Parts: sequence; structure tokens; C-alpha cells
Amino acid sequence: MRIDILSIFPEMFEGPFHHSIIKRAMEKGLVEIQIHNIRDYALSKHKNVDDYPYGGGSGMVMMAEPIAMAIDDLKSKFTYDAIIFLTPDGEVFNQKTANHFSSFKNLLLLCGHYKGIDERIREKYITHEISIGDYVLSGGELAAMILTDALIRLIPGVLGDETSALSDSFQDGFLSPPVYTRPSDFKGMKVPDILLSGNEKLIAEWKFQQAIERTRSRRPDLLQKDDI
Repeated sequence: MRIDILSIFPEMFEGPFHHSIIKRAMEKGLVEIQIHNIRDYALSKHKNVDDYPYGGGSGMVMMAEPIAMAIDDLKSKFTYDAIIFLTPDGEVFNQKTANHFSSFKNLLLLCGHYKGIDERIREKYITHEISIGDYVLSGGELAAMILTDALIRLIPGVLGDETSALSDSFQDGFLSPPVYTRPSDFKGMKVPDILLSGNEKLIAEWKFQQAIERTRSRRPDLLQKDDI
């Protein structure tokens, strides 16, 4: 998978993308991530990428020309399965969406800032608009990091245990069951006997029931009537 990210603050990605799972995925050659500075496509000598909104109002708007030039430049080199704009008014990101995007080969992510981007960019170039939640961030960079991390861990070969991602919360519609490790007795709190039994069938049944109970108590909105 190749992921290109357009941002006016490319340095924000240096830390998150150079550690842990994302770093290992890049070292294995399973994913390539390139960060591009939108200011490199600015038309003015001062590298301005924003201007006052037509019609008045507070804040600034990212101009169409630099973004369009950046996208056109990248599209001349690569064919993208999706061009994604990270925005609070987009479709709320979830595990189903992550699974869908993880099968794509080339993605282009656009990080907005200020009061947003010129609407004409959204109309002409954007294929998907994604929000990571019902709140507003200072820019799309953090959202792009979250989306990227969620996708990369689903790529075969990225995680050490190929089945690990399949047992994550939301993957099967439920929250994950509680997990335990050594010691078996921690300050008088013991690991459930069933997990020490070695009976794989009973353990699987216990985990399934625990997942349902945890989902029912913490996220009942995820359950269908047939589940409860």
C-alpha cells in the first residue's frame, strides 16, 4: 500500500510514523508513506495557502490553487483508489470503513486547516470525506495519523500474529472481552479459571459471552436485537 498525505504541517508526522507498527511496516516494505507540503505548491512568494472567505465571517479558508496543483501533480504519477479529505462533517470513521480502505493500493489523504478548504476542491477531487468523531481538531493531521494507523495494522504481514487484528474490538461488531496475563493471582484478584483450563471450546464460548456482556453494558448501540 502507498499512502500520500497532503499537509501544511508535514513535520507533525515525523514522530508517529517512525515508531512501532507503522515503522516496522515501512521497513518490511509493506507500506510506503510520503508526506507532501502543500506550501510547496503555493503561488505567492510568501507561500500563502489561505485567504479570507467570500461572504465574510471569521477565520481563513485554504485556497483552491495550491491544493489542486498538489493533487494534479501526484495524480500525474500515481493512480489513486481514493482521495480522502479529513473533515468534521465527513462520514464517521469506523472499523468497517478501515477494513474497506485497507484493501486499496494507493490512497491520497488531504489534511485541512483553518475554517476548511475551498468547496470546489471537494467537488472536483475528493472521493471520500472522513471524520474521526463529532468534535473539531485544529487540523486534519491527527485524523490522518489515526486513519493511517488503523489501515496499516490490517495489512497482511504487518502484525506478528496474523489473527490479532481479527479479534480486535468492533471487528465482529462487539467490544473485545477482558484479557489477562501473568501473574494468575494479582493482589488477590485471580484470573478466571476457565482461561487456565486449556479447553479451547469453552474458552472461546466464555470470550464470546464476555464480549456480548461488555458490549451490552458499555456500547449497547452496537448490538442488534438478534444479539441480545
